[in-house]
Amino acid sequence: MTDPMLIKKPWITEKATRLTSSNQYIFMVKSSATKPEVKKAIHALYNVDPIAVNILNRAGKVKRSGRGIKGRTEGYRKAIVTIKEGQKIDLN
Repeated sequence: MTDPMLIKKPWITEKATRLTSSNQYIFMVKSSATKPEVKKAIHALYNVDPIAVNILNRAGKVKRSGRGIKGRTEGYRKAIVTIKEGQKIDLN
């Protein structure tokens, strides 16, 4: 069985809210998550039928502290999940 903790949290932004009208929802997922695992976890958590899952990795940004000290923020992984027409996920 797939770990439901694979899904960290929903990604709620203006663009993500706009995508809900086309039955697409965005979630932050663990960096080791695969598309089939995310599909199973969404089905287990929200009891909806995912049609497609797209995953993208975002690299961390380079930050400076003072003159010569450079660092990098942590990157993250997002999953865009398309669910079956007529179904809905309540993210509140």
